[in-house]
Amino acid sequence: MDIRTFVNTTSRAWAIPILASLHAGIAGRQAPLLAATGASRTAFAQSMDHLISMGLLERNPGYGHPLRPEFRLTKPGVSAAAIASKIQSVTAEEDRDLLRRSWTLPVLTALHRPSHFNDIKRNLHTITDRALSQSLKTMEVRRWVERSVDEAARPPRSIYCAVNTGGLISSVAASEVSFF
Repeated sequence: MDIRTFVNTTSRAWAIPILASLHAGIAGRQAPLLAATGASRTAFAQSMDHLISMGLLERNPGYGHPLRPEFRLTKPGVSAAAIASKIQSVTAEEDRDLLRRSWTLPVLTALHRPSHFNDIKRNLHTITDRALSQSLKTMEVRRWVERSVDEAARPPRSIYCAVNTGGLISSVAASEVSFF
């Protein structure tokens, strides 16, 4: 999966949990998926619509009632679901709220090696300075990212590195996502 598709996929809060649930074998109907993810109906519906528009999910033709449709993964959706499942498997339940934020996973993926702020921004073409800064600060508080200052550089520059749970997520996601 390329980084732009990954950023687009993770832009909805419940996309990764939905894909991981489908990969785990949860039935592709609304009630089982809602129970598995814990999402609200509105947020769940928006995430499902987003995944369908991206071509990762489709309605299963010939199955289900029109008011209770069944969904299945498309071919690109199967690989995206495998990535989502790997990411979910390395995180604890209490950390999943941070994963649902729109830039957490792309930033961690860009931190597959220690990087400067502008290097991260260059890999994530559409991120703003403010969004990147806030995301890094939030993950630093959770101890997913470590910031150090390169005193030898003129002017001194910050270097960010994914650590602990952030490092696990970074290694899993970076091996599956290509930067171009």
